[in-house]
Amino acid sequence: MPRSSRRAAAAASLLATAARVVAAPADNTFEIVGNSGVSAQQMFLSAPNKVVIIDKTEGNGNNLNINGHPAWTVEYNTDTNTVRALDITTNSFCAGGNVLGDGRWLNVGGNQPIGAGGINWPTLSAPYHDGDGGPAVRVWTPCTDNSCDWAEAANMTTRRWYPTLETLPDGSAIIIGGCDFGGYVNDAGQNNPTFEYWPSKGAPIGLNLLLTTLPANLFPHTFLLPSGNLFLNANLGNEVFDFVNNIEHPLANTPHSVRTYPGSAATAMMPLTPANNWTATIVFCGGTNLQPDQWVTTWNIAAYPADTSCISITPDVSTAWQTEDPLPEGRSMGNFILLPDGRGVILNGQLRGTAGYGNTSWAIGQSFGDGPIYAPLYYDRSKPQGQRMTRTGMGNSTVPRMYHSSALLLPDGSIFSSGSNPNADFISAGTPNYPYPTEYRVERFYPDYYTKTRPQPTGLPTKLSYGGAYFDVKLSATDAGANGANLANTIVSIVRPGFSTHVRWRSRGPG
Repeated sequence: MPRSSRRAAAAASLLATAARVVAAPADNTFEIVGNSGVSAQQMFLSAPNKVVIIDKTEGNGNNLNINGHPAWTVEYNTDTNTVRALDITTNSFCAGGNVLGDGRWLNVGGNQPIGAGGINWPTLSAPYHDGDGGPAVRVWTPCTDNSCDWAEAANMTTRRWYPTLETLPDGSAIIIGGCDFGGYVNDAGQNNPTFEYWPSKGAPIGLNLLLTTLPANLFPHTFLLPSGNLFLNANLGNEVFDFVNNIEHPLANTPHSVRTYPGSAATAMMPLTPANNWTATIVFCGGTNLQPDQWVTTWNIAAYPADTSCISITPDVSTAWQTEDPLPEGRSMGNFILLPDGRGVILNGQLRGTAGYGNTSWAIGQSFGDGPIYAPLYYDRSKPQGQRMTRTGMGNSTVPRMYHSSALLLPDGSIFSSGSNPNADFISAGTPNYPYPTEYRVERFYPDYYTKTRPQPTGLPTKLSYGGAYFDVKLSATDAGANGANLANTIVSIVRPGFSTHVRWRSRGPG
């Protein structure tokens, strides 16, 4: 087996612990495997074979109901491709989420109650009977049976639509930004330029970056750095944020384009490894180069080409932005998924326009984006500049993944991809003048290592903790090769599955 394939197969095996390839499809292909039950606006891996999917308040095209209203969240079993309806009672439209140090998941914020057609509606009224999601805090506690469901915790002290959550070293979460009631972009009248913590540490605290980056400062890109600080990106603004001492260290503007919503670049923190001395490099690919006065809906945004540029920054080492290999085509709303061998896959998204929807004359149905991209590509940062992007041998998806789609890595090394609904409410396939309906099909993408023979390591722990005891991973003589020839090409990858929403995959690893 070639070195790169052997490394990838070994890493995928260690990631899976117990996953085995059975009747696998061809490598580098997409397969439609099931129905998501609700549109996958947000999702996370809650157990090795369970994906929790969260939608906004809307109709359900599967006629899936729970407790007297349409289901807006499910638990998807990746072994059986079946769903179990869950219950969220507040509008989770464009909420944020992440995992806590104890394994619980948070889903916070959203929007006001919605009626049929996406129209603002009094709380607990027909047909959806949804509560106000703006200040809401929803908690998911994992379980080993089918009893898990969402629990509503005490509200935040402020409303947040499009907030970002990041897990902190002590296992708590920081909740950053957002606005009061939503819209295509933010504005000074409803901006929420603050952060707070969960569990709560008191009243929200002001964040200057969110005052100076209107209007495209929603869902600020946030990464916890090895230094213990946070890297923040909102609109063109950037900073290293010492949240412990509440000190903001401004950085140079993002070059070329806006990467946050609704420009929505594909974004990832590259693996932390011994070879790079556990140094964090953050890569942004695509987005839009709309200028500050163009964030209005009086012109045809859906026809405007997405950006092709990719850039990177290593905030703990240098404040300088680096230019990466460009994308083969402009892409907004792409998902950037890290693989266990250290490469990334960029998939889904669109050629033109941005995230968002509305009833404008130029919208595609209601979509502010157009030109779905079906072709994925690999990004390999270990290659020299000019050779890091490739799609040689890769098959295409057959499902348009536009606004409100998500993707994440599964324990067997494949990628789970679902969702898409650039509309105010459920729109069925075939609806006239709506080329991008509500999408329930689930795809799996099988990377180029998927069917390769995998090593069978022993000694893998069932639980890991920071600062925990050492453990030994052992390979058989066959896997190690003659005189241990394969050991030099063997790596151990630890990937923290993240919270995926609106292109953003909050993950860490491999490392």
